[in-house]
Amino acid sequence: MSGVIFDIDGTLVDSNDAHANAWVDTFAEAGYDVPFDVVRPLIGMGGDKLLPKTIGLKHDSEKGKALSSRRSEVFREKYLPGLRALPGSRALVERVRADGLKPIVATSAKDEELKGLLQAAQVADLMEEKATASDAKRSKPDPDIVVAAIEEAEIDAAHLVMIGDTPYDVEAATKAGVRIIGFRSGGWKDADLSGAVEIYDGPAHLLERYSFSLLSKESP
Repeated sequence: MSGVIFDIDGTLVDSNDAHANAWVDTFAEAGYDVPFDVVRPLIGMGGDKLLPKTIGLKHDSEKGKALSSRRSEVFREKYLPGLRALPGSRALVERVRADGLKPIVATSAKDEELKGLLQAAQVADLMEEKATASDAKRSKPDPDIVVAAIEEAEIDAAHLVMIGDTPYDVEAATKAGVRIIGFRSGGWKDADLSGAVEIYDGPAHLLERYSFSLLSKESP
C-alpha cells in the first residue's frame, strides 16, 4: 500500500445535501421544478450525468453550461460557508500520512469549489495530489477522475485504496482497478455500496477500526 485516494463530498465533509439544494435552487431559478428527492440520489455524479437525468439537457449545451456555472455560484455563495468536516476527517488523513501513505483527492467537484471543500474538511494542508472534474472528460461513475488521480500520484492502482461514500465512487474505483472502502456518511446503505471491500460509518469509525482495516500495515 502506497497511497489513499479520498473522495471529499460526503466522505470528509458533510456536503451532499448542500450540493443537492444548490441544484434545486438553480433549477427553480431557471424555471424547472426538480424536487430535492430527485436530485439527492444523483449527488456524487457530475453535472454531465445529472443534467440529462433530471431535465434531459446535455451538459455541454449552451444552457447546460450556464446552469452548471450558476449551480457552482449558488453552492459557493450560499452553502459552502456553512459546511463542516465529518468527525475524524483531519485525524484520518493525518494517520494516513503518518503511516507513510500518500493522500490524494479524487472528486467530481470543480476546481473553484475544491479549495473551499478542503478547507471545510480541515485537510487543505494535508493533501498531496488532486484530481477534479477539470481533469476528467466524464464524471463518476465513469473511472476518469480516479484514473487521473492514479496518474497524478504516479502509483500503480494495485498499491492504492480509495475511500468514498456513494455507489458512483465504488463503480468508478472498481473500473479503475482500485480497491475501495465505503462510508455510510453520504447517506447510502450498505447494499448500495456493494463492491466496497470494507464499509464504515465515516472517518471517525474507520479511525477506531484502523488497525483492523485495509489501511493498516498490521491487518491480515
